[in-house]
Amino acid sequence: MTLMSSSVLKAAGAAAVAALIAAPAAAQQTYKWDMPTPYSDKEFMTQNVHMFVADLARITGGRMSITVHSGNSLIKNPEIKRAVQLKQVPIAELFISNLSREDPVFEIDAIPFFAANYPAALKLYQVTRPIMQEKLNKQGLQLLYAVPWPSQAFYTKEPVNSIADLKGKKMRAYNEQTSRLAELMNTVPTTVQATEIPQAFSTGIIDAMFTSAQTGVTYKSWDFTNYVYNTQAWVPKNVVFMNKEVYDGLPDDIKAAIAQAAATAEVRGWMLSIESDIKKPQELAAAGMKVQNIEGKVAEELKAIGEKMLENWLKKAGDEGKAIVEAYRAIKY
Repeated sequence: MTLMSSSVLKAAGAAAVAALIAAPAAAQQTYKWDMPTPYSDKEFMTQNVHMFVADLARITGGRMSITVHSGNSLIKNPEIKRAVQLKQVPIAELFISNLSREDPVFEIDAIPFFAANYPAALKLYQVTRPIMQEKLNKQGLQLLYAVPWPSQAFYTKEPVNSIADLKGKKMRAYNEQTSRLAELMNTVPTTVQATEIPQAFSTGIIDAMFTSAQTGVTYKSWDFTNYVYNTQAWVPKNVVFMNKEVYDGLPDDIKAAIAQAAATAEVRGWMLSIESDIKKPQELAAAGMKVQNIEGKVAEELKAIGEKMLENWLKKAGDEGKAIVEAYRAIKY
């Protein structure tokens, strides 16, 4: 070990003095932001967002104060991304596969039976996160963290013994992939946001839907459906993200606080999702719904549809999609 020269020590001392002088001004800088999210406060996703902003306030000593506007109350779901790009709000949450029309990479986690459980979803996220971050950066956005919804279940009023039983039914679609799935099932895809589900069923806008048991409980699906088929087909993700220019303009200590709170929120969110996947089907059953796994002919038909959708996705995604699938399948754990 060598001793530092006196000139280095003097420079270090000068830097320390400058930092002390600047500290009071920096400490006075505060950030008061609005954050829209499409989902109800009853959803664990939104609860996790509330915990994320509380962690930020704590870590920064109150310098960051973010007001969460849940349930489409500030900005409607389809407009959230654009609002962040235009700096109407600096931070938000959305369902990443809603961006499927912009790039196939954003929708890969919504392909049925491709990454159908949590270990598989984690592998897929490991492969796709840096790619998604690069694509979002080019659009002026900064990815902070991602959390999966529980496995999607299929809700109907009548029992389903084959896909043919659903022909002509109006099925809720919430992105490009679920619209395609509805078409391949010979149903009529109908776009309905999560907050609109009860009204859509009660007014006959939809007859069936794919959604998680978490959302099924949140909107009391037993009031308008009777059967829940746990497909274990895909584990789609939400992302929390920021306007990149706003993010890049933050001081390093605030960026570090955001990184710390985001890492905590991501781990906590995955654990909340797994817990929901176990408990919420039990709550549906306790409310009187008939909850069962898909099996037999229906399972075979849905898996065949999933294979076709992956094939179509690979054609659309080209060499990049092929590389993603190969990298995903190469991970062994």
